[in-house]
Amino acid sequence: MIETALLILKSELINFLTGKDPANVVIDNIGLLETASGNTLTENIVITLVNIEEESTLINQSPQKRPFIKSAIYQNPPVFLNLYILFTCNYSGDHYQLALRRLSFIIQFIQSKNSFSASSSVAASTLNLNQEGVSDLEFTLKLYTLTFEQINHLWGSLGGRQVPFVMFKMRLVAITDRSKVREVPLIEEVISGVTKD
Repeated sequence: MIETALLILKSELINFLTGKDPANVVIDNIGLLETASGNTLTENIVITLVNIEEESTLINQSPQKRPFIKSAIYQNPPVFLNLYILFTCNYSGDHYQLALRRLSFIIQFIQSKNSFSASSSVAASTLNLNQEGVSDLEFTLKLYTLTFEQINHLWGSLGGRQVPFVMFKMRLVAITDRSKVREVPLIEEVISGVTKD
């Protein structure tokens, strides 16, 4: 689901930029920028997953019951995740102003549409909506502001020099395997031990 969510985001951003300022958008690790394999990251908008956290308000859910005709199947509840997504505009030299313009377009894109679903995405035709959970995939994006200290730690851990960026918190990506924990028969009749005299 994480990959699918990022693919939806990428497709929607490319679609938005097409009418304004067409740009190449890639999903990759911006931390590889200054390495030998970082050549594909230059002169691109790069989408990078930098952190994952479990949604704390939805942790203590009980197992789900799925009733069938003769039995009930118990499954563990889905894990609801918040993903921290870093958008970097990796343009250098004379293209720094281009990076700032495209960064503004990214913020404008999320401002205009902050709620996404697989079924209504421009990428719906390329997604396998029949795959378990894909058609139900929905998430929202919210601007996530870092302090100067957090920015320093972020770019220090990514191992590179800071480039124009913005971070968003992607809320509620559900991940589940839907595997059966146990199956129990349904209660069809209640017999009490009380007898009439």
